[in-house]
Amino acid sequence: MSEEQEADVADDEEQTEVEDEATEGLQRGDFIRLDYTARTVEDGNVVDTTDPEVAEEEGLDEEEREFEPRTIVLGEGHIFENVEEDIIGEEIGHSGSTTIPAGEAFGEYDPDEVKTVSADKIPEDERYPGAHVNVDGDHGHVETIIGGRARVDFNHPLAGEEIEYDYEIVGEVEDRVEQAQGLISMFLDADLEMWIQTDEVEEETVVEPDEDDEDAEPETETETVEKETLYIESTPQLAMNQQWMFQKQQIAQNVMDQLGLDRVIIQETIEGGGMGPMGGMMGGGMGGADLEEALEDADVDEDEIVEELEETEGDAEE
Repeated sequence: MSEEQEADVADDEEQTEVEDEATEGLQRGDFIRLDYTARTVEDGNVVDTTDPEVAEEEGLDEEEREFEPRTIVLGEGHIFENVEEDIIGEEIGHSGSTTIPAGEAFGEYDPDEVKTVSADKIPEDERYPGAHVNVDGDHGHVETIIGGRARVDFNHPLAGEEIEYDYEIVGEVEDRVEQAQGLISMFLDADLEMWIQTDEVEEETVVEPDEDDEDAEPETETETVEKETLYIESTPQLAMNQQWMFQKQQIAQNVMDQLGLDRVIIQETIEGGGMGPMGGMMGGGMGGADLEEALEDADVDEDEIVEELEETEGDAEE
């Protein structure tokens, strides 16, 4: 082998070693559990944290949310890109700190985003300095109100702030149900029971007619297919959650895309032993005794009701 060939082989081996090193450790697409605290560099104010001790010190625990390591997917924009780049290639247990420039965090402060608007565009109970308001679809906070004009800052409250991000990689999430729970917890603060199972489902598929038969119409046939399904047990809190009501399609689609699922089914269980019989209310009215009790409780004179009904019937006949 010539010296030139030996040099090429050595370069190839070196390149392979570099590539192997680059793919070691955590990579994009991995689910991890991350403990972190983000603060503004200038004032040290806590922007977000998963640490219950930090939350208690800052008085954040009064918000009645759980402070615990967060499940994220690397490469999916669940955290700042600078932090992701710091984590990729590292191992479980690694801790670090990185600073996110203002422009890559919540944006640079833009003086042009401070605007004067008519006070009539702001609800009366929000017309005071510091109030967070929505004006013409934009969110901002009121700086001053003088007469019928309001000065509103539409910059993000943290615009212009550099953010220091301290973190620790506390674990990797490999169980798919835990992965689903972690993804949903990014949108909803709810403790939901869920499981994954494969179901056999009958589906109708279109059978194309023979190309030689121009008059033939497409037909359908039923076939049994397997669908991997995430089941979520609904709760009253979930059913009344506004973010879930408006975004459940997007949330479910995100989970299906990340976990390779075919569908998500939300199911509701109603247990017995609650309220007693409804007394015929759904079937045409209360019983006589129930009606008398209801009238007494409502402090209504039944004779007056009878008179009003008779007058109504008389008017209808006329």
